[in-house]
Amino acid sequence: MQFKHPEILYALFLLLIPIIIHLFQLRKFQRIDFTNVAFLQKVTIQTRKSSQLKKWLTLLMRLLAMACIIVAFAQPFTASRSALNTNKETVVYVDNSFSMQAKGPQGPLLQRALQDLFEQTVGNEQISWFTNNQDRRNVTVQDFKNELLRVDYTQKQLTPAEVVLKAQQLFSNTPDASKQLIYISDFQQKEAFPEIPEELRIDAVPLRPVATRHIGIDTAYIASKSVNTIQLKVVVSASETYTQPISVSLYKAANLIAKSAVDLSEKTSETITFDLENTGAIVGYVTLNDLNIVYDNTLFFSSNAPEKIKVLSINEANANFLQRLFDQPEFEYIQLAHDAVDYNTIPNQNFIILNELEKLPSSLVTALRSFVNNGGSLLIIPSETGDLSSYNSALGLFGLGSFAAGVDQERKITQIVFDHPLYENVFEKRVVNFQYPKVNSYFPLNTNATSALAFEDGKPFLIGNKGSYLFATSINSENSNFQNSPLIVPTLYNMAQQSLPLPKLYYEIGKQNQFSVPVTLLQDEIVKIRDSSLQFIPLQQTKANKVDITTQDEPATAGTYQIEKGTEFIQHLSFNYDRDESVLQYADPEDWEGVEIHKSVEALFETISEANSINSFWKWFAIFALLFLVMEMLILKFYK
Repeated sequence: MQFKHPEILYALFLLLIPIIIHLFQLRKFQRIDFTNVAFLQKVTIQTRKSSQLKKWLTLLMRLLAMACIIVAFAQPFTASRSALNTNKETVVYVDNSFSMQAKGPQGPLLQRALQDLFEQTVGNEQISWFTNNQDRRNVTVQDFKNELLRVDYTQKQLTPAEVVLKAQQLFSNTPDASKQLIYISDFQQKEAFPEIPEELRIDAVPLRPVATRHIGIDTAYIASKSVNTIQLKVVVSASETYTQPISVSLYKAANLIAKSAVDLSEKTSETITFDLENTGAIVGYVTLNDLNIVYDNTLFFSSNAPEKIKVLSINEANANFLQRLFDQPEFEYIQLAHDAVDYNTIPNQNFIILNELEKLPSSLVTALRSFVNNGGSLLIIPSETGDLSSYNSALGLFGLGSFAAGVDQERKITQIVFDHPLYENVFEKRVVNFQYPKVNSYFPLNTNATSALAFEDGKPFLIGNKGSYLFATSINSENSNFQNSPLIVPTLYNMAQQSLPLPKLYYEIGKQNQFSVPVTLLQDEIVKIRDSSLQFIPLQQTKANKVDITTQDEPATAGTYQIEKGTEFIQHLSFNYDRDESVLQYADPEDWEGVEIHKSVEALFETISEANSINSFWKWFAIFALLFLVMEMLILKFYK
């Protein structure tokens, strides 16, 4: 028990005064003689005993009454340590990730949690709170309630360590403050629980769905493309098998053009195929119906009519193999003799090939360096008899190293770097019995650039660095059979394709996405991304004949958008949410040491209310004081 005014208790020492007076009172009985002395003596003794007991009882009641009054004025109470701390700070975290769409006993987990917070939050103090994508510091309870019901789902989800770190940023730096974090989440399993700072107390409310059964669309991709048709594959996965077939619909724009059913009775993932008419651009989405978690029921996609990639070869050797390779509808191919180069055409190209030039003029190197710095791609095929001095001067500028003196020795090209961007998705498996090409002579390379192909002794045959590529020797038919190797097609074709990477079917929101748009911008011109309700300017870098765009957190909503220059439409672009939230696996916060678990938001606030309550007892002592005074009156009146 504690006292609000403990100094008043010193008044209890005043109770000694009536006790002392009672014990040392000096009044004596006066003796009067009567005839019947024996009888009078007996009466006197009886009267003195009765009087003494009555006085003691009266004194006790008065002392108790006075003591109760003094204690009542001291205002006794009991309270927990947290209730006594007047410097208390509370931060509320509400998990609004897509996994909180799952249905609980009273509806979607997030909506129920927000409603409970709205009903339970009372008082006039200020609150700091945050979600996965927003935070507020020191807002009033009314503002908290107004903003709470506007919280919507997001594809972001903070890990427990990130939640604790974010909460610490919202707390003040007051050292003696009591800091409490209210953690409301389904605790979808992401990362291990962190250690809790000593000054922080965490009250967690783990929310669980009534069922974890779920099905969604994982991804979609183009498996093959012909002149007339496009084969679109859609991957559907589920948390468990389904006895009934699942219907999947394909829409082009807003029109339903195909339906299919996926059988998940014996497995949890299935790929279905749609055949689309190849009319150039494709804008659409695939959808299914799942009531538990709905964010991954739809997947948007778009494919634009491909722009022709501009390829220029500058030749001092036979270029028929380049003509055969790039004389395709997707390329705009030009070949020029080494002594007839128009430097004004270089900035307008996407991919330039130097085919066995005997010497690299400084004027050409300067133009090519500007071309590469502006995002172009360059391939250098050296001549066996080329001027190494001019080559090495140029190679250093492009970060490709330098040549050593040529070696006349046959070498097989046996090492393929399958993880290199040029060969990504080219091979179904890592080939070990490949018919390897060979060369009769080569230039040893001193370089730090990444190797894509290498000789049997590990020395590089093809290297690349930031869009610039270099062969270690000429690949004409006299020196090598590389032109007849199956490797030449994916190697040169992917170099050209990656000089202008086209947007994929869709990009994921929240990840860093980089792509190029074939558009020429004047000074101060920009491109923007928009749909019917949203418009934003992405991070962009203007090159000679394209714009490199980077997106990450914008847009925040899945859908198909348009890239525009001013009012001019350029192409479509689709974004979808990451599918990680579809995995309904949960961590147990009971394993988080130092965290207090509550069954519901309501139970949490009941516990907080009890912990912060102060039990005052001054009224009881006032009642007891009155009771003792009444008992004193009764003793004086009725005790004989």
